[in-house]
Amino acid sequence: MHLQLSKTGQRLSGHSGIVELMDDLGTALAGAAGTNLRMLGGGNPAHVPEVQAVWRERLQAIVNDTKFCDRMLANYDGPAGNPRFRESFAASLREIYGWDVGPDNIAITNGGQTAFFFLFTLLAGDMPDGTFRKVLLPIVPEYIGYSDQQVTEGIFQSYRPRIDHLDKHSFKYRIDFDALEVTDSTAAICVSRPTNPTGNVLTDEEVAHLATLAAEREIPLIIDNAYGEPYPAAVFEPIQPVWNPGMVMSFSLSKLGLPGTRTGIVLADEEIASRIRTMTGIVGLANNNIGQAMVEPMLRSGQLLQLSREVIRPYYQAKSQLAQQMIARHFGDDFPYLVHRSEGAFFLWLWFPELPIATRELYARLKERGVLIVPGEYFFFGQDDLSDWPHSRQCIRMTFSQAEEVVDSGIQIIADELRKLHG
Repeated sequence: MHLQLSKTGQRLSGHSGIVELMDDLGTALAGAAGTNLRMLGGGNPAHVPEVQAVWRERLQAIVNDTKFCDRMLANYDGPAGNPRFRESFAASLREIYGWDVGPDNIAITNGGQTAFFFLFTLLAGDMPDGTFRKVLLPIVPEYIGYSDQQVTEGIFQSYRPRIDHLDKHSFKYRIDFDALEVTDSTAAICVSRPTNPTGNVLTDEEVAHLATLAAEREIPLIIDNAYGEPYPAAVFEPIQPVWNPGMVMSFSLSKLGLPGTRTGIVLADEEIASRIRTMTGIVGLANNNIGQAMVEPMLRSGQLLQLSREVIRPYYQAKSQLAQQMIARHFGDDFPYLVHRSEGAFFLWLWFPELPIATRELYARLKERGVLIVPGEYFFFGQDDLSDWPHSRQCIRMTFSQAEEVVDSGIQIIADELRKLHG
């Protein structure tokens, strides 16, 4: 049989950076036979002992409550998510930030990845009036998982950042508002904050400026808050989160240490939340119950906020600082490298301005030596031609969430391989 695929089928089942990343992650973390990989590539959260203990305790409490456990395992929730969870999540946002939101502003999805597939499909592409609308990414590099979420090809329009050199070995990306154009063909503006892959945190002023541009065009500003405030609060800079009608914000239980529950949360106007509910019903009937059941009482009691701010944030901030010290030690002061200012999330973004090969080739070389990183080229998308921008082929993403000895030996091997390349 000769399998014939639709254009959409080809697009969604062909080569993908995010699938390659997750395949490597699964191989490394499953401990496949013959593998001794230092997993510095994936986005898996760390196994934070104090957090893991909380999840075990919650699971035991659920198992001990026979009726509740049976309902959780044997009953479908509605496609919008569990009503009690949605009310508790909205109530926590009202209490923490004073936002005027309720359960009808909340829609649950099968992870944040699914949430963005729904949002992009809902807002961008071929429109009923014959026009074509795009999602504007005001700054790249941006999250690798967005790039292939296109039912219709070509839905992203991205812009290069301003690069501020902070010192000899550090830099920061900023939005180049002078270059940014929001037009009639712009369907939405989308950013991650903290940014995956770079650990960049857009300033409050940058977010306010984007919100103004979106409001002027009456389009959504979408903020991917998977690593952000208030849960899991993996933000190392003081920020003031904002949500207003017309904005969309996503959250994820994955970065709290629950990626296996596949629970994403979308905060939006009631119309968008309702449409995501319908899309969930059509595509997957309902969502995973377990994550919502585990977290809901912790939302009501304030335990989740305390865990995020007092355990998760300082844990990752300390891991980031330690990894940066390792980089400085293994690379030395004279090697040509820069690290993006680490302001949040689970990653460091390294720039090698004199790299003699593309980072996809560097990825392959490091994989042969038992180190997995993510080549930076995957994160630069939404532009027709990057041939004139060497920077897009000179960066890598590495996670610092793994064990200290894994991160240290992985960085040592990266430094050794780069010295060999530089002769």
